[in-house]
Amino acid sequence: MHLLEQKIRAANAEGRPALIPFLTAGFPDRSAFWPALMELDENGADVIEIGVPFSDPVADGPVVEAASRRALSDGVSLRGILTALRERKGLIKAGVVLMGYVNPFLQYGYENLARDAARGGVHGFIVPDLPHEESGALHAALKKEGIALIPLVGPNTSEERMALYAAEGEGYAYVVSVMGITGERRDLAPQVSETLRRARSAFGLPLALGFGLREPGQLKELPADAQPDAVVFGSALLKHLDAGHSAASFLARWTGRKVEE
Repeated sequence: MHLLEQKIRAANAEGRPALIPFLTAGFPDRSAFWPALMELDENGADVIEIGVPFSDPVADGPVVEAASRRALSDGVSLRGILTALRERKGLIKAGVVLMGYVNPFLQYGYENLARDAARGGVHGFIVPDLPHEESGALHAALKKEGIALIPLVGPNTSEERMALYAAEGEGYAYVVSVMGITGERRDLAPQVSETLRRARSAFGLPLALGFGLREPGQLKELPADAQPDAVVFGSALLKHLDAGHSAASFLARWTGRKVEE
């Protein structure tokens, strides 16, 4: 069982969904990013997704896009992220996933990327703009290093395509709640339950639900047979941090722990 799957299954064995915060590398600024990430790690994160800044983030909403542009203007780069991870390898208890777009990864070189990611303790990649038909080279490079290429599916993903992703996916399957871009939403879309049910029938992997989550009460909208194994939150966390609040206080919404700002 892949380490990312182990992390999620262990959380489920405790009777809760695994917590997967998303944090853009270099946000809210370069000096605050790593302390915030370590605070997430120390306060209940099971897996942490690190966003690799990119100039044309087509799947990201305004909050994540703005964070990405700020990080780029501050000199954050893929190479710098991997170097910093290598310096911290062994210090992060949570699983580590890099989420980014194919262009920077392609320019870095898939073999070099996989090697340096493994040296930095990265366990998985999510690449929203990489179609299954074009994923073979990256998947092969990552697999050599034991790194998962995490499938991303949504309401418009057919059962046939889910089966293609399921045949090669590792770690977990990322289920997007709606078609469109990332961002907070007041309510989960009506089709979320059906998407989760279809994904459950296709994948033996845990299902992580993302795009629009901000607090655990949203999961009460879903029936028992359509509950995710993990929850991903990004925009709400970024806004929380940008307002000067702590990473620990955001996770407290989900863990119930008492923390001080």
